[in-house]
Amino acid sequence: MVRGERSANLRLGVIVWPRSELLGDLLAEESAEALVVMAGSSRDPDLQPFVGGARLGDACVVAHGGGAWLAYFTSMEREEAARAGAGGVELVHPADFGMETLRREGKSSEEIFAAAVKAACDWAGVAPGRVALAGRPAAGLAVAMARMLEEAGWKPVSGRGLMLALRRTKTESEVEGIASASRATVEAFESVARMLARSSLREDGELWLEEERLTVARVKALAARVFAGHGLEQPESSIVAPGEEGATGHSTGTPERVLRAGESIVVDLFPRGLLFADCTRTFCVGEAPAALAKAHALVLEALDVSLDAVRPGVRGWTLHERVCRLFENKGFAVPDKNPGTQTGYFHLLGHGVGYALHELPSFRKTGPGTDQLRAGDVVTIEPGLYDPDAGWGVRLEDLVVVTEDGMTNLTPLPYALDPRHW
Repeated sequence: MVRGERSANLRLGVIVWPRSELLGDLLAEESAEALVVMAGSSRDPDLQPFVGGARLGDACVVAHGGGAWLAYFTSMEREEAARAGAGGVELVHPADFGMETLRREGKSSEEIFAAAVKAACDWAGVAPGRVALAGRPAAGLAVAMARMLEEAGWKPVSGRGLMLALRRTKTESEVEGIASASRATVEAFESVARMLARSSLREDGELWLEEERLTVARVKALAARVFAGHGLEQPESSIVAPGEEGATGHSTGTPERVLRAGESIVVDLFPRGLLFADCTRTFCVGEAPAALAKAHALVLEALDVSLDAVRPGVRGWTLHERVCRLFENKGFAVPDKNPGTQTGYFHLLGHGVGYALHELPSFRKTGPGTDQLRAGDVVTIEPGLYDPDAGWGVRLEDLVVVTEDGMTNLTPLPYALDPRHW
């Protein structure tokens, strides 16, 4: 299929890769003929939109406004490749570019990849010209492929920005994938809250459960079991950060650290199925210090105000500034007035979520993806306050999908600091 056949195929009911039209527009903006994605596996965030849940090793994609062509590298993966084909991607089989012959001839991996890319380009009807490169291949392969493309008359350019823009607005099936991971995240938080609520206070303020000290590792293990039961993984671990560790923002928590009554416990869970979910709650078992309770109430106010304002046409930076003013008026340092501060509020209000944990849209003031939110964006809203000297941190984070008239919260959980109130 070449570009001109796309509309005809649509009329005939042929499945076409769903982002083809958007990709065509993005390529036109870059004056590029095609997008080439090279990846060492289907876990590559740039390859996943093309292959869905198919499990593949080395693979490459050539795509433009007329569709997408996937070349895979072993016949043992033909059933997995067929799963990708069911999503509208045309398949270039190993025999189509002489995979076995190239191996018998002792060709290098770079030469084999080059043959696959050339075959996919031929099938896609793409002549040498400007081509955007994406994916996360090994550094040596990326350099070699760029050189080989140049020698063959191509002009390779970075496709990172294009790929991020392509992945930004989620399809219905992608939103459901994120929602599914979010439902498991909700279940994990409910389990964690029950665990904390059942704990008992022992000497030195330590929390115990079932005659054992309640540690960071035990809480993480509980969440991991819930995720495993839903077929999810945690490729970037999780955060269970008590007291002074939660005050730094992204400390993951020392595994053997024993949780204590009266301290903040920042729990940030971000599992992945095909796509990520992301949610944070802050707990305190027993009576919370006055400063911690005050900060939690203020962070919850910031979250409520921000969630109410999420809708198409609003910039993430505008929401971020609003929270900055709220915190600043209560005497806390804020990042737009105190760059580099490590006390008070020191991070952005949110970020996009999808095939990677952090992607577009961006809540920064300038740069890629900082335009207005649009329907189909999936973003976090996560205000926080931190005091390293006092040894506490508070962050509350919900994951939402922007809709035509507002947003839908994918992580509808309680916000109570005391887990017994969940």
